[in-house]
Amino acid sequence: MTYKALLKQAEKNIDKENLEKDVAKFLIMHYADISVQELYLRLDQEVDVDLIEQFNQGLGLYISEKQPLQYITGKQAFYGHEFYVNEDVLIPRWETEELVERLIIYIDITFSDKKLDILDIGTGSGCIAVTLAKETSNSNVVATDISEKALKIAQKNNEKLETNVKFLVGDLFEPVKNMSFDLIVSNPPYIPNGEAIGPTVIHEPEVALYGGNKGLDFYERIIRESKNYINPHGLIAFEHANNTKAELAELALKYYPNAKVTQFQDLSKRDRFTFIEVGEL
Repeated sequence: MTYKALLKQAEKNIDKENLEKDVAKFLIMHYADISVQELYLRLDQEVDVDLIEQFNQGLGLYISEKQPLQYITGKQAFYGHEFYVNEDVLIPRWETEELVERLIIYIDITFSDKKLDILDIGTGSGCIAVTLAKETSNSNVVATDISEKALKIAQKNNEKLETNVKFLVGDLFEPVKNMSFDLIVSNPPYIPNGEAIGPTVIHEPEVALYGGNKGLDFYERIIRESKNYINPHGLIAFEHANNTKAELAELALKYYPNAKVTQFQDLSKRDRFTFIEVGEL
């Protein structure tokens, strides 16, 4: 069987389940360890029997069990780096890359002349913490998560990308008592309890998905409790659902009446990011 025939057959089977047909291409590239350009050059070539077997096993996990592509391959690209992921962590999304990009620019402008202490709450795979440590030269990054399994994955990524993030297990600020930070960032669970999710998202850890009846429980806790951990002229930065912009601004000003609250849209013009500047910078 040629690569073209294998791909066509797989796409037909995926289409029957109303899933993403492009997954077939990415699975072939993964198991063959080739780029998309190499795949197109091989379309008329015969596929090795062992490769077909591997591919069909992965395809079966996607079609029959609705496992996300990233859990099947064990990796996800994020901000130009490859992160290891499995079912113990949320799969990094492109919106979170935008949050990181905005933070890097903010750090470069606002904190360029000082050593910066950063806290990432609910780090999961470590994608935010590790990327900030990798891409900024003046930061000391600490990251927390309530899941020990998630932190094992984050530490793998920390070692793989040769950064020195300090990972601590515990609920929100609990592991960082007596510490303070210039920048607190979080992409906490924000799906309202009981809200329907997609067939592949259901495989992601519930602890990283659901955020209370309105999806705002963790945001209020972080903002309220941050008063004991944020330095006088610091920043709290969030990624959030696109329909909670107003509520987050209200929460920020409830606990920090004099804060400067700036909110941003993602590339799809959805309200996804809130920056809370505490004090005069």
